[in-house]
Amino acid sequence: MRTAVISTASQMRAHKTLTTSCELQWTRSAAPALRKALPGSGMQLAGTGCAYHARAAQRQQPTWKGVQGHGQRRCLSTFAQWAPTPLPAPPQHFEQYQNPGFKIVFVSAEVAPYSKTGGLGDVMASLPMALARQGFKVMVVSPKYMHYECAWPTDSVATIPLFGYNFDVGFSHERRSGVDWVFVDHRDTYMRPGTFYADLEGNAFPDNLFRFAMLSRAALEAPFVLPIMEDGTVYGDDCVFVANDWHAALVPIYLAAHYRRHGVYQNARCIMAIHNLMHQGLFARHEFEGLGLPEDWIGGLHWTNEDGECINLLKGGIVSADRVVTVSPGYANEILTEEFGFRLHELLQQRFHRLDGIVNGMNTDDWNPATNGNLPGNFDCHNLGGKEWCKECLQRELELPIRPDVPMLGFIGRLDSQKGADLILEVMPWLIEMDIQFVMLGTGRKDIEEAFFGLQQAHRDKVRCWIGFDVPFSHRLTAGCDIFLMPSRFEPCGLNQMYSMRYGTVPVVHRVGGLKDTVRDFTPFEVGGTGWTFSPFSADNFKTAIWYALDTYWNHRDSFRKVQLQGMVQDFSWDTAAGRYRQIFEWAYGDPPNAT
Repeated sequence: MRTAVISTASQMRAHKTLTTSCELQWTRSAAPALRKALPGSGMQLAGTGCAYHARAAQRQQPTWKGVQGHGQRRCLSTFAQWAPTPLPAPPQHFEQYQNPGFKIVFVSAEVAPYSKTGGLGDVMASLPMALARQGFKVMVVSPKYMHYECAWPTDSVATIPLFGYNFDVGFSHERRSGVDWVFVDHRDTYMRPGTFYADLEGNAFPDNLFRFAMLSRAALEAPFVLPIMEDGTVYGDDCVFVANDWHAALVPIYLAAHYRRHGVYQNARCIMAIHNLMHQGLFARHEFEGLGLPEDWIGGLHWTNEDGECINLLKGGIVSADRVVTVSPGYANEILTEEFGFRLHELLQQRFHRLDGIVNGMNTDDWNPATNGNLPGNFDCHNLGGKEWCKECLQRELELPIRPDVPMLGFIGRLDSQKGADLILEVMPWLIEMDIQFVMLGTGRKDIEEAFFGLQQAHRDKVRCWIGFDVPFSHRLTAGCDIFLMPSRFEPCGLNQMYSMRYGTVPVVHRVGGLKDTVRDFTPFEVGGTGWTFSPFSADNFKTAIWYALDTYWNHRDSFRKVQLQGMVQDFSWDTAAGRYRQIFEWAYGDPPNAT
């Protein structure tokens, strides 16, 4: 049995601070160039703005200090406009990468295929493997919610003090695709009926703070207690931790407040990855004492909501992490604003010089129309005959009129206001008057489910609704449709628009977050368009964007085919995203640790 020992006598490697020139770029919005809209639509499709570039050959980083009486760090210099520095394109030949000398440890509440409720699990399934292909040693740490057949228990144990008790935590391990998949094993804590976060009635587990504090502490112990390297050694302390969302936000806090104070992880860094800022991990103020943190760290987590004082885990992670990354450049810009910042925008503005956005990749093997076994016919950008067959088979499966000439529109997603399902319902009376077919797949709010079901009952020749979720059917729907609707109110990254383009289905999206980073407006006068976007968020603007897509489908079929093909050849691979993450890791080592 191996246990971790925190010792002030630990010998740490010397760290050389890299002096690099910095380039700061931010954008000021200008009056948009107005494009001609449909009569009476009231729409102004966003045009081009003008960019202001302020460049400094050398710029000192803002000074950070502890606020008297609190553990919160504040940046002393601020700017009138904020935007993350754009990332350079990654090298094209990844085989040139050398092992950088540090290891990467992802910490996440879920990782597919072991555990998944949304996009976070998909990211954790693919990004670590992409980094492993580039020469990194990669570990992923997640709770063991159930028995995983290929993950074998280890002899390693870590003793974790929380809420006044010591807990012995075990680990299970699987090595697959060059990645060490590690599962924190504490049966009563993680193996429960319900979802990963709530009971069968949908109520959040009352001890979620304890559960994910244990995950964070266990993830910081794992590099010392698990001899899982190829030569039988441990990862050691030269690690970059990537803490994903509020569930892992205590990782950078414990790293700074506990381990570094005892001479451990002096050369480690931590990246706080934000997948959705809306979920922040709020807990009662009195529970802070159970975390085992120094009292002077309460300022870094202190928060207030409608119930009074509380602690905010995500805030603490943002304050203490060495860098912050979001899942798209557009979302990185938006969370600096009051509209999308969920009350954390001012803190993020203070940290904007270490804030970046990287568009998530997608699994290009699973979503390959030329090979996917869920499709009745395969196709690629050189021959779309299989896509036409997919459309006919989808119409036949759903008992819709089999008509190759009618445009089929699709939607896949959670039925709530964030995904814009209510906006689709608002435009459906206008849409159904036209010669179209509409298919949706999703589940969510009961009132929205019932509204879609009512549309199906009233228009059985045009509308089909599948309440629930089914992976094979999601592939058949995406391949069989001509146009994909994605009017999300906000969308940190989004994957369905990438899936649809990969399958030659043209997206119509709200120009927000990752959607505006991945979908380029088509016009007859510019090359490279992959769909249609609209902004601001309104039914009239949404109608106009849909109309542009339908008009192109009906009257300019060659142009519509061009949009399809341009979307199918977009590079949304995880190798591209991993190359940009590598740059973030190197930047993190360009500065001393943010918090100690």
